[in-house]
Amino acid sequence: MSTHDDQLGTVTEIMRATRVAILTYVSEAGDLVSAPMATQQFEHPGTTWFITERSSEKVAALGADPRVNVAYSSDAGWVSLTGTARVSEDLDKLRELWDAGAEAFMSGSPEDPDNVLLEVDGSSAEFWESPGKVTAAVQFAKGLVSDDRPDMGDNDTVSL
Repeated sequence: MSTHDDQLGTVTEIMRATRVAILTYVSEAGDLVSAPMATQQFEHPGTTWFITERSSEKVAALGADPRVNVAYSSDAGWVSLTGTARVSEDLDKLRELWDAGAEAFMSGSPEDPDNVLLEVDGSSAEFWESPGKVTAAVQFAKGLVSDDRPDMGDNDTVSL
């Protein structure tokens, strides 16, 4: 059994290895909507930063219902981060996080009033640690040809 710190380390490793996360939120019409987002920063999986547009539908929807899920997938595994999101107008933080990716996808500069931060406060993260491509393929084949359940890596939920 792994410790809480080990679990946080696994979640962090998977999140850092993921280039684009998928943010899911509840639209104003009550539908689940998912959008690709580049994680700008996180020091701890419990606080994750994104850059977005104030005028976006997601910002309006999050004002009414801040519950979100952020999904991460990499060769290291998968993370399903549950939490709440809020818009931050911290211009110094926005300047700190502004990078070439933001420059390519956002209009203007950090000073553009439509560019804001989305801060996700995570409450829990479910993770599936990948055993690696070769091991996963062997375990999958094992599950197909035998009555044994394949070992596809560790899975657990950690509070943040």
